[in-house]
Amino acid sequence: MTRRLAQVAQKVGVSEATVSRVLNGRPGVSRTTRQSVLTALDVLGYERPTQLRGERARLVGLVLPELQNPIFPAFAEVIGGSLAQQGLTPVLCTQTKGGVSEADYVELLLQQQVSGVVFAGGLFAQADEPHEHYRRLADRRIPVVLINASIEGLDFPCVSCDDAVAVEQAWRHLESLGHERVGLVLGPSDHVPSRRKLAAARAVAGALPPEHVERSLFSLEGGQAAASRLLERGVTGIVCASDPLALGAVRAARRRGLAVPADVSVVGFDDSAFMNCTEPPLTTVRQPIEAMGRAAVELLSALIQSGAVPPGELLFEPELVVRGSTAQARR
Repeated sequence: MTRRLAQVAQKVGVSEATVSRVLNGRPGVSRTTRQSVLTALDVLGYERPTQLRGERARLVGLVLPELQNPIFPAFAEVIGGSLAQQGLTPVLCTQTKGGVSEADYVELLLQQQVSGVVFAGGLFAQADEPHEHYRRLADRRIPVVLINASIEGLDFPCVSCDDAVAVEQAWRHLESLGHERVGLVLGPSDHVPSRRKLAAARAVAGALPPEHVERSLFSLEGGQAAASRLLERGVTGIVCASDPLALGAVRAARRRGLAVPADVSVVGFDDSAFMNCTEPPLTTVRQPIEAMGRAAVELLSALIQSGAVPPGELLFEPELVVRGSTAQARR
């Protein structure tokens, strides 16, 4: 007990006597300090006293599929900062191969009595993956906000970048440079944003040959393998569903003795960190991460406070950022 008091007091920056008063429900502690002590108790993994367990913690789960893709740390930074401004403490949950699963993280967050959860990428974006753990959150009436995909049958609010606009911007850019054979590198077939991008490409291209579409896991190596197959079929421009996929496409071109952008033009998606420092700097479609992250937190905060947020999807318009990986097609 003494060790617990000392750790919580150090975490909050108050005396052990103040922590003791909060845990025993005694007066003489401000509401702000009391809430800070309870949050520290949750963060440190201690059980609340029985009389305080009915209160939901001021913790918010932030679930990410990985940290290797720079877009997810960028979302985490914006969302974490916005949560702090709302007086909420983010609990970062990152999946790793062979590690804790997304469903396990949800169970842990429920045990911590979180106030809500933000999912920025994950199994919800794949239609064929199990979604039972999301339904558990819905059944427990935990506020949830999703980023860049929705779940069929669950009315969680969603904040998304407009995939149709993103593909149209990239495709029109390559067409304006004279590229007539444009290929598309997407994520898995059940990946909802990739499905949207494919539908948009078919709409803007008119007739998109099936052999000009390749799918891959979201990795540099996957992008390289998918782009290699497209280059064998003679494409001169490649639109990718993420920046790592695009960097893989650049590598694939070089391995075949082709120059980017002289022989092949490549467009990414996200405009994640350091894409202006690659060689060549990557032309990409920028997600408005700042605006999307803040909107997600505002939705979650409204859900926590009143529960009265209409379900649906907020679409944010992307921006084409032209750099050195695209150029006029060879005649």
